[in-house]
Amino acid sequence: MDELSLPELAQALGESAAFRNKCHIKPAIEAFADLGAAFGIQNGDDAAAIPDGDGFLLLAAEGIIPSMLHENPHMAGLCAVLANVNDIYAMGGRPLAMVDVIGTPDEAGAREICRGLSHNAARFRVPVVGGHVLRTQSDVSLSVAILGKARKLITSFAARPGDRLVLISNAKGQWLSQGFWNCTLECNNADLVANLEMLPQVAELGLVRAGKDVSMAGIAGTTVMLAESSGLGACIDLDRISPPQGVALVPWLLAFMSYGFVLAVDPAQVDALVGLFRRQGLDGTDIGSFHEEGRVLLARGSERAVLWDFGRSGFAGGADS
Repeated sequence: MDELSLPELAQALGESAAFRNKCHIKPAIEAFADLGAAFGIQNGDDAAAIPDGDGFLLLAAEGIIPSMLHENPHMAGLCAVLANVNDIYAMGGRPLAMVDVIGTPDEAGAREICRGLSHNAARFRVPVVGGHVLRTQSDVSLSVAILGKARKLITSFAARPGDRLVLISNAKGQWLSQGFWNCTLECNNADLVANLEMLPQVAELGLVRAGKDVSMAGIAGTTVMLAESSGLGACIDLDRISPPQGVALVPWLLAFMSYGFVLAVDPAQVDALVGLFRRQGLDGTDIGSFHEEGRVLLARGSERAVLWDFGRSGFAGGADS
């Protein structure tokens, strides 16, 4: 698929299931928009930021798709913790605790889900402190909510025209056929929390303007969401993006990364920010920029193609999930 022309590549991304699924968030955004505004809390970040003293409480939740729960309940538990922990760190915060809601028709399934939850909770050093278990007729479900705390936020709403688009990632990973770049292998245990701690550190140093973790819409879709939340457009320079060996460009642009963040950074701060991540053994790459025009573009050399035009359609209403 790397032989696609730039317009064809933009079309393949825009018509992907990963992009379509993000558009399903719109009804929830519309339903709760006025309520959130009434309490002064913006809806659309990776976690809700609730003013608290000299910082913010962070509250987020993630649900797991039923197919994963049926096929591998242990993996579902692992992923539920990972997704929630990333949401807190992506906001410049540190996680405090999690609660779960589990629905299963049998005890064996519940045990496997809990085994996965417990395993990653220990690895990421975030306790599961309560929740609820439902005994169902046949359906299986899992949702996890997380509470965190931030001194200084990384929000989705603060990118400015001219900011650079920086991708933070970890090359020490493994490609899974489901479109998942897994850098949380057991051999990475010693670095798991230290790598994530880089996000609140750069937030507190004032090196980041805005950002999101690379979610199920991949680098491409998460960039679209970040631009939409900030009321801007963006340009993704494909010449600066190098997929791992054996992975084609389109799947890589749509991949969920177990460690990946797109950040809006003042051009004067890019070198300092990237240097800090690289000293930690991580990758920081300037892959584009933000602009006032309400479109997200793909660039290859001097060629440009429209990936998303907010003038024609909103993407996710500024939300992430």
